[in-house]
Amino acid sequence: MLTTFELEEYILDSIRAGASGFLVKDTEPAQLIEAVRIVAAGDSLLSPSVTRTLLSQVAAGIQKKLPNDPRLAELTAREREVLVQIGTGKTNAEIAAELFITPLTAKTHVSRIIGKLGVRDRTSLVVLAYESGLIAPGQALGNA
Repeated sequence: MLTTFELEEYILDSIRAGASGFLVKDTEPAQLIEAVRIVAAGDSLLSPSVTRTLLSQVAAGIQKKLPNDPRLAELTAREREVLVQIGTGKTNAEIAAELFITPLTAKTHVSRIIGKLGVRDRTSLVVLAYESGLIAPGQALGNA
């Protein structure tokens, strides 16, 4: 999604509709090209300002959620650890280093988590991690 508007409702509606990326119109051309490549490779990408907006929206709803969200019941303890790392914005390589596993093992965990939770991509996992209470806003961007 490439848009001039950063309204919360547009961001959330786009993600719910299956968007794997959300960029604002002032994105530099080189960044836009890289974003298309990232999304085409099956990953997700959000503009930093969009990420802040999304995290604020999710954080506002966290207080309404129970910490033991039933959606997480199928996950193993290790998969929950990986989901926390995903929620804090870490790449597969960073997850691997943090949890002392190989990057391939981290990638496998991510794929299994996506399958078990029935979500589309990593962006959806971040949202779910916040909504479920698995992570809190202070844990974002590597402060886990």
